Amino acid sequence: MGQGELGIPPATTPSATPFWTQKPDATFAALASTAQGLTAAEAAARLAADGPNTDRPVRRISPFVAIGRRFLEPLILLLLFAAGVSAAMGDAASAGIIAAIIVVSIALDAIQEGRAARTADALKQSVALTADVLRDGRFVSIPTAEVVPGDVFRVRIGDVVPADALVLDVSSFTANEAALTGEPYPVEKRPGTIASRSPAEATNALFRGSIAQTGEATALAVATGRKTLFGGVASVLAEDAAPSPFQRDLRALGLVVARAAGVLSVAVLAINLLFGRSLVESLMFAVALAVGLTPELLPMITTVTLSRGAVRMARRRVIVKRLTAIHDLGAMTVLCTDKTGTLTSAKIVLAGSLDAGGRDDPRIATLAGLCAALAGDRGAMDGALTAAAPHAAEGWTAQGRIGFNYERRRGSVLAARAGECLLISKGAPEAILAVCDRQRDGTAAIPLDDAARDAIAARLHGLAAQGLRAIAVATKPCTTPADALAPEDEADLVFEGVCTFADPPKASAAVALTRLAAAGVRVKVLSGDDPLVVARVAGLVGLTGAAVLAGPELEMLNDDALAARVQGVDLYGRLTPDQKVRVVRALQTRGETVGFLGDGVNDAPGIRTADVGLSVDGATGVARAAADMILLAPDLNVVADGVGEGRRTFANILKYVRMGSSSNFGNMLSMAMASLFLPFLPLLATQILLNNLLYDLSEIGIPFDTVDPSDLDRPQRWSMRGIVRYAGIMGPLSSIFDFITFVVLLYGFHVAASEFRTAWFLESIATQILVVFLIRTRGLPWRTPPDRWLLVSALCALMVALVLPFTIAGRWFGFAAPGAGVLLAMGGITAGYLGAAQVVKRLAAGRH
Repeated sequence: MGQGELGIPPATTPSATPFWTQKPDATFAALASTAQGLTAAEAAARLAADGPNTDRPVRRISPFVAIGRRFLEPLILLLLFAAGVSAAMGDAASAGIIAAIIVVSIALDAIQEGRAARTADALKQSVALTADVLRDGRFVSIPTAEVVPGDVFRVRIGDVVPADALVLDVSSFTANEAALTGEPYPVEKRPGTIASRSPAEATNALFRGSIAQTGEATALAVATGRKTLFGGVASVLAEDAAPSPFQRDLRALGLVVARAAGVLSVAVLAINLLFGRSLVESLMFAVALAVGLTPELLPMITTVTLSRGAVRMARRRVIVKRLTAIHDLGAMTVLCTDKTGTLTSAKIVLAGSLDAGGRDDPRIATLAGLCAALAGDRGAMDGALTAAAPHAAEGWTAQGRIGFNYERRRGSVLAARAGECLLISKGAPEAILAVCDRQRDGTAAIPLDDAARDAIAARLHGLAAQGLRAIAVATKPCTTPADALAPEDEADLVFEGVCTFADPPKASAAVALTRLAAAGVRVKVLSGDDPLVVARVAGLVGLTGAAVLAGPELEMLNDDALAARVQGVDLYGRLTPDQKVRVVRALQTRGETVGFLGDGVNDAPGIRTADVGLSVDGATGVARAAADMILLAPDLNVVADGVGEGRRTFANILKYVRMGSSSNFGNMLSMAMASLFLPFLPLLATQILLNNLLYDLSEIGIPFDTVDPSDLDRPQRWSMRGIVRYAGIMGPLSSIFDFITFVVLLYGFHVAASEFRTAWFLESIATQILVVFLIRTRGLPWRTPPDRWLLVSALCALMVALVLPFTIAGRWFGFAAPGAGVLLAMGGITAGYLGAAQVVKRLAAGRH
């Protein structure tokens, strides 16, 4: 999918000029608007032409359509065919079981439908409902949906920005853009022109969905609805989700089975007719062979196994919304994760305090905390200061204040205690240095000359390169009466030092990343933050990369170039939501199974696009709605635990597929070949169906089975070639022993047709069920013992199969009890087959 399809506004595409890089006069002219806004008539005309300021409506899929699509899946069609044949042959029990399996499978999948609609609904609820706009020369409150390009609107503390807009005027205004960037720091906004094409650096622009945190701003609406950055997010979420890897692989398996069944049944029918056998009998036999190849219980085994995995994952604090995502998590080869809240704590803390000479000095943090507490500042960094120095203001009172101002970028307070008076200023380092003429050196104040200023500037640059934010602190003794305190008094100050802030990495992040790497999962950080910050945090948790690919650089790459770059780059900064989607898609084109972990609106498109989307309990509503799984703890260790559960679940599903495909193929091949030279059918159609049903029932304990440790070491994916290889080796091996059985029965014991069928049925079902205990593990079976539920299901099915021919019910199926000698011979052949299977199974499994 290209960017145009993502609903990203032209302002963010390489061919267009971002509106924040243009001068206000040019923007007003392009929008045919003025600083006085629009008239009601002009706004109405634009609303009719451009449409409402809303997102792309979600296409509602009828439940009947959703169910109809499931009925068109190859495996479901094959199962419907099997049920019809069973019913036609009078095997109502088999037909009923198959029909029940189909109903349960489709019902469970249907529950997952409508997830895209809920996602978009959650997104709409996070956008402002009303906006204050200039209409006919005065501000009026209107529904957000009626805001149009060219409108002039204002936002105040707590308001949600209704449109992408160019800032015209501000009063100490900051915006919380975490909904788009995921970063906790407020962004200062002011008028002007920005050269950077990155929205993250557009300090003169407001973006729909962000929240006014301080002050007030007036802005010119440039883009609304789907053309906004936020609208691009909604456009992605409104689209139909692509089939998951598990769904694609299951479909491919169904096609393989259908083709094999079709070729085998047609060939057998033609040969039997060529030999002059009854048309009806030959047709029923051929159809029964086709049904015998069908893994009837695969949907149920899959559902039960995935449900069992969901229960186990719930114990590990993971809520599974889409069952097939469990497999996809185990198949994951690349995990894309946001930085904030996953690698870091998403909480700004005081990282350190340095004196004027760059030495650690806790006194600087105490002074800054005192200033913040007395001034009543409530910014994120002020909160970190007061948390780090909770007792800094004890005994002090504020005699005067100069509030923080984003034009001056500093604030001051007159602090008094027991006859001591001190003016304390804190703010942006450059703003504080501008009013200082001295610096603190121990207890003395020495001149702040050009060399000292250069040294401080170099130190600040180094801190910024480490991804640390900084504020500076300066003081001077009080000489000004409190009632006369004014900005002019912020002069001739003594530069005390700086406090640094960071969103620290989680203590568990490094361990979790090591676990994921050991499991073969490569982690890539996709962040909206500064590349320097991304590199610093990644280094702290053990992720090293030669370079960080920034959003503006990524924007200039076409899809092919990006697909080439993503393999070698693990760190990304200044990414917009659509750029995160591009990275995910580029990885998918390289054959990777991609997971995406995020918690903000900016992450929702990536979560939605990835093969398995992950979010956390404290995430935004839209991120949780877009996710396939929700982590109750925002910890990568939970993801590592989930990867193991996903692989365990997939290993058990693959056991059934391997066992069923090889067993069914071997049996059907034997019957097809035997029908060429036997004077009678080797098994009746009802006996074929009974054999297949009992074998499937023997494996219903597989969802609870243990797995080899080696199955948890690397990402696991379906391999049609591997399944065909397995069936192509283990199936013919079974057929070899079937032919030995034929020879022994025909030429050793000279049995009649009914006794022949009974003896072969017993040998066939015994080898099929008992070999399960051998081929369920790659090594010796007793080293990875089976779960008790598999033991119970397999042995009970075997007991029914061995006893049935000797009962009255056995006569209904055409069985005749064989003699003791025949039974001993069948037991010997079964033992020989099991020994051969133990030797050959490694060859069949191929390279791990």
